Amino acid sequence: MKEYNFKINGNDYSVSITKVEESNAEVTVNGALYNVELENDNITPKLAPVAHITPDPQIVAAAATAPKPQVSRPSNAGANAASAVKSPLPGAILSISVSVGDSVKVGQRLIVLEAMKMENNIDSDREGIVKSINIDKGDLVLEGDLLLTIE
Repeated sequence: MKEYNFKINGNDYSVSITKVEESNAEVTVNGALYNVELENDNITPKLAPVAHITPDPQIVAAAATAPKPQVSRPSNAGANAASAVKSPLPGAILSISVSVGDSVKVGQRLIVLEAMKMENNIDSDREGIVKSINIDKGDLVLEGDLLLTIE
């Protein structure tokens, strides 16, 4: 198994190539398994260019039936600390509803993320002011990527 660490747009990715057969490879990116179709059949020890990435059907099925994560409401004890809003799953940014400097309330829509052909609303879990936005509309993100910070 080949393992690589990449830094792309400031985000760290751990990539493992577990199996290569003909023009298909089994790749794990930050713990998510993908079947990858390689563009050329001449596979060298270098990482070959990726033409199409298709999530493993078993992972997609498991994610579709997995319970939604519970949003914890922070106490006032950490009210002055910055809070990172991270991507709950891999997907594409469809829209960003706030700007740096905006005041946000609990439950306010921050971002719409498309994942598995479904729109997922990412709402604020706290009140505060948007201090940074680390993504743009159309960006692809992985689970755990920093989207924005609320202080």
